[in-house]
Amino acid sequence: MLTHTYTTRIYYADTDAGGVVYHATYLAIAERARTEALREAETPHSRLLAEHDCHFMVRRIEVEYLRPARLDDLLAITTRTLAQRAATITLAQVFSSAEGAVLANLTVLLACVNATTGRPARIPPPWRDQAF
Repeated sequence: MLTHTYTTRIYYADTDAGGVVYHATYLAIAERARTEALREAETPHSRLLAEHDCHFMVRRIEVEYLRPARLDDLLAITTRTLAQRAATITLAQVFSSAEGAVLANLTVLLACVNATTGRPARIPPPWRDQAF
């Protein structure tokens, strides 16, 4: 499986009153990183939906916050596959500072779901073979 790194800057809207990234903001940034990983692999969400009537849904996320990210920080979010089954993918997402310090570790379980029925669906080959 592939490893993908997404970089982003922390903006005022991402922080609390003290200039520290709000805990739920990590989830939104992690979603952007996963989306960009799929896009770079030429397997975007829009194509999965259009060609297979499927999409990925988060089934579970575990977050370990180690150090705070702050206003104006430049972060790298590295996404890699830990495990894959017929209808699920488990990912590791690591948030790092520009200096290389690990700020947060996420373990994300994604389920492939049929958009019409809401039922689990097998991950189609292009996504199964190279998604993350």
